[in-house]
Amino acid sequence: MAKGHRSQIKRVRNEENKDKRPSAKISYARVSVTKACFVLDAIRGKSVNEALAILQYNNRKGSAIIYKLLKSAVANAENNNGLKADNLYVAECFANKGPTMKRIHPRAQGRAYRIEKKTSHITVVLDERQED
Repeated sequence: MAKGHRSQIKRVRNEENKDKRPSAKISYARVSVTKACFVLDAIRGKSVNEALAILQYNNRKGSAIIYKLLKSAVANAENNNGLKADNLYVAECFANKGPTMKRIHPRAQGRAYRIEKKTSHITVVLDERQED
């Protein structure tokens, strides 16, 4: 049995199991999960340079947000992990549902329709290609 308080044991265990790959995350992005996933599916598994090119010329709603997020992940990889941008590829990318803002739109005869402005939490995880 390990020595120490339960929180200390958990802290050590979590540090050992922590994902060491460079990543970037944006929370509360004003794009729905479905719209973000169309863009994320296009770049998953691609090299960073290829993914940036796809995002730059894609005119879908989330492309600009994900472009900035991917550039941030590349900067994290270079500065924090000392990796070269040429060897990186998009290992994982996913969008989770964020809170929905509810708004009211007035309609005819005193009725009101609800407008839901959806948000998402988008994560991009990079990894280094293994040289053969």
